[in-house]
Amino acid sequence: MVLTTPADPEEMPEDAAATAAFYATRDQETVPAEMVDRLIAGENPIKVWREYRELSQRALAARAGLNFTYLSQIETGARKGTTATMKKLAEALGVDLDDLI
Repeated sequence: MVLTTPADPEEMPEDAAATAAFYATRDQETVPAEMVDRLIAGENPIKVWREYRELSQRALAARAGLNFTYLSQIETGARKGTTATMKKLAEALGVDLDDLI
């Protein structure tokens, strides 16, 4: 038997939404707050993820099949990567493409 108080029905939709959000995201990777702060501050997401994964530019470029110089230019903003390039980088970093755009 479940007994509810008058306040409980108001909280039920919020509890259901929180439970649904938990189950929808529980398999996703968690990252440190410092990394989130860097992304919010506008740092290049490729560089932030690369450093979080403890990869050098050369190592990431090799994993993605890119030229090291091209990756460096993308990270500094001197060049914009194509969609195909960004997909390669996302795959090499183990993140969704949306995490890099």
